[in-house]
Amino acid sequence: MSVFKRISQVFQQKANAALDKVEDPTQALDLSYQKMLENLQQVRRSIADVVTSQKRLEAQKAHLSSQFDKLQGQARQALQQNQEDVARLALERARGVQGQIDALQPQIDQLKTQSAALEDTGRKLQTKIETFRTQRETMKAQYTAAKASTEAVENLSGLSEHMTDVNLMLDRAQDKINNYQARSAALGELSDSGVLDSLTLGAGGSDDIEKALSSGRTGQGVDIELEKMKAELGMGATATQEALAAPAQQAIETATQSAPNSIYIRIAGDEIYSVPLSIKPSLDALDDEMEKAINQMDEAAFAACAANLAHLITTIGKVVPAEQIVTSDLVVPSKDMSISEAKHLLEIE
Repeated sequence: MSVFKRISQVFQQKANAALDKVEDPTQALDLSYQKMLENLQQVRRSIADVVTSQKRLEAQKAHLSSQFDKLQGQARQALQQNQEDVARLALERARGVQGQIDALQPQIDQLKTQSAALEDTGRKLQTKIETFRTQRETMKAQYTAAKASTEAVENLSGLSEHMTDVNLMLDRAQDKINNYQARSAALGELSDSGVLDSLTLGAGGSDDIEKALSSGRTGQGVDIELEKMKAELGMGATATQEALAAPAQQAIETATQSAPNSIYIRIAGDEIYSVPLSIKPSLDALDDEMEKAINQMDEAAFAACAANLAHLITTIGKVVPAEQIVTSDLVVPSKDMSISEAKHLLEIE
């Protein structure tokens, strides 16, 4: 199936080329380095938050210590004035403040421990980032050198994609040159032999026709023959259309009998269909007709083949859901595609 397979290969080549252009190891290394820097910045912010909480608790402890000292001084002053009740009250309040101070101290110690652990983590992460930065630059240099070396060797040996395309184009160009040279030589020989000078080449019975015309045997017989030829031409056109539609109808009748296997076919610009493998003979027949239409630039025959092909696939096949990811075995032209579009897709000059 030359036409269908060539269309499928064109789609696959373009998809692979797009993925190759997107993938870049150097960008992946840069992204990883950026993520590590963001993690380091987050650790530093956490250290700042912990230290801030620690300073706040230490300030609160200092304030409570100041209150404790004040209450202790008031108790001494009350005793000096023989106000034992006032001194007792001041000492009770001082005891409560001392309890708050004692409760704050473990929290302050815990924050100090957390701050020290975060600072240690930050130092280790900083060291790891410095090591990774050196490795990143080394790997990027190695990748660039390896890629340049590979491309140079491929271009030199003709194995690169560009050189392969150039070689294929040169081969096709040489084939066309050979064909034109052979045709030119054949026409030259026919011209030298005088065969092309005869206007009755292949007519065979031209002398009999001239005799019939000169003898005047025309009229009703000619009219009958003319009508007969018109009828034959009309039957021929109908037979051609029926011949184009016959493979599709035959495939529909055959595919209704459950086939064990199926293939995935995408109609260009449309959805992917799962069709039974039993339609392969019909696809082969339509493929041959379509290739003939392309070579002869017969838009009508090409459109009829495309329409029969779309009818065959959409009637027999089942649409593959969008969420189901499958690879198309074949890509076929849509029913509204022209020959010029098909040739452009196939890169045919």
